[in-house]
Amino acid sequence: MPVPKRRHSKQRGRTRRTHWKLTAPTTVDCPHCHEPKLPHRVCPHCGYYAGKEVIFVSKEEKK
Repeated sequence: MPVPKRRHSKQRGRTRRTHWKLTAPTTVDCPHCHEPKLPHRVCPHCGYYAGKEVIFVSKEEKK
């Protein structure tokens, strides 16, 4: 099995890792209540998905 003959420099390792970045999750506006939500998921604010109420969200939770 091949083994490196010399140690890699810090710059070489860090250059390779420059593309390891976190990306912010994509959000879309809910067409029913216009709050931001994750795509393809039930809106946690109003409980609607694809124009239908999927889960019931009480009035206290909506505030």
